[in-house]
Amino acid sequence: MKKRYLEIMDTTLRDGEQTSGVSFTASEKLTLAKLLLDELKVDRIEVASARVSEGELEAVQQITEWAATKDLLDQIEVLTFVDGGVSLKWMEKAGAKSQNLLTKGSLNHLKYQLKKTPIEHFADIAKIFKSGEQKGIINNIYLEDWSNGMRNSKAYVFEFLDFLATQPVKRVLLPDTLGIITYTETFDFLSEIISRHPDMHIDFHGHNDYDLGVANIMEAVKAGCHGLHLTVNGMGERAGNAPMASAIAVINDFLPEVTINVNEKALFKVSKLVSAFTGVGIPSNKPIVGDSVFTQTAGIHADGDSKKNLYFSDLMPERFGRKRKYALGKMSGKANIQKNLQELGLTLNDEELKKVTARIIELGDKKERVTKDDLPYIISDVLDTDYQQKVFVKSYVLTHAKGLQPSTTLSLEINGKTYEENASGDGQYDAFVNALRKIYKSLQLELPNLVNYAVRIPPGSNSDALCETIITWELNGKELISRGLDSDQTVSAIKATEKMLNII
Repeated sequence: MKKRYLEIMDTTLRDGEQTSGVSFTASEKLTLAKLLLDELKVDRIEVASARVSEGELEAVQQITEWAATKDLLDQIEVLTFVDGGVSLKWMEKAGAKSQNLLTKGSLNHLKYQLKKTPIEHFADIAKIFKSGEQKGIINNIYLEDWSNGMRNSKAYVFEFLDFLATQPVKRVLLPDTLGIITYTETFDFLSEIISRHPDMHIDFHGHNDYDLGVANIMEAVKAGCHGLHLTVNGMGERAGNAPMASAIAVINDFLPEVTINVNEKALFKVSKLVSAFTGVGIPSNKPIVGDSVFTQTAGIHADGDSKKNLYFSDLMPERFGRKRKYALGKMSGKANIQKNLQELGLTLNDEELKKVTARIIELGDKKERVTKDDLPYIISDVLDTDYQQKVFVKSYVLTHAKGLQPSTTLSLEINGKTYEENASGDGQYDAFVNALRKIYKSLQLELPNLVNYAVRIPPGSNSDALCETIITWELNGKELISRGLDSDQTVSAIKATEKMLNII
């Protein structure tokens, strides 16, 4: 079967910029335009609306200057308006060659917004098209609110399409402007239109108000459309547009009747860059590009991956320039930990692995996420406990208030007997040590001196990272080192101190 070529038009730089609070600078638009066409390999990009601002004009000028050197000028599109030719003059100044003329695709919009008849609207459009053709501009046309038009004024939509069949128009762009149609309507409406006008190039532009954007994309392709409009990360007004990454994966995996040119491996890179430029974060569970979508959390899934890839699907992360991860936390099993150890080039025996697993589950109960970079610290902490514990820090209260010296109340168990003391100090840990010294002095026991105190966290971590405190002690001319691990720095120091108390 000969496959139908499907054009992919990215409208992140125009429609995506309608996301609340989002505005690209000229340099950001140029950078993204290059990435979208050169690396992601979309067929066309819609980069701006005509007449918006001087900044928008500058951005389009920079893009068209670059595109002209790459023979890509026809692939740079601008939204224009039925304004007697003002938008066309703006396009000429910007150096753009493809206009996407915004018109009224429903009778309600025409009657109540423009207050014109179909014949008057069509005459205005014909003048724009004639002028565009004379200027060497490619004419495409949006039928705004077309989906409501098909529901409520189908005769008008077909009258409009019959008119367009007589015009110098390259593409007819059908937007579900308010994101209101279902996938069955998408298929039925487009099938009817394409059957009536088989030679007309039809693009579908889906919005995501009911979270049906990708489903509607699928049905539009099945109905025979020739192009799709998508945005990176689903950027766009209200709930956004049909998302690029999900749509591309669906097309490649479930729609064998079409072929596209988009480079899947670039999807994640482009997604991250758009997020960085806009400040709009990517939900961790967003398909294809979310941080956690290729992360196995349950230990049973990691175990299944080791046994004939039982939990793999066609959505392999390598397709998108990513890697599968195995989460570490309270749901972890030994298989998850083994996978992470393999990546780090570490090996543990069964007893050591059992201890590390127990420690990770304990940490996972207190900390939302344990990372692969935490593993060496956890291993160091767990395997540094080769002693019989006789001293337990049972409880403590740490206080720190502005203008007051920090203080600690400490409950310590030694050989089954409990002792309590309180003390103040220059910091919370100093107060803890002072309370500890009081207990040991009362028992006529000697404590070592603290000679070095170092804190480190895994590289790339943030404020909730696991924290390892390494304390060097000196007693009777000999040094010993103890380590503590926790997401709280003071607590990790207290744990290191408890280890020292058992070692001595």
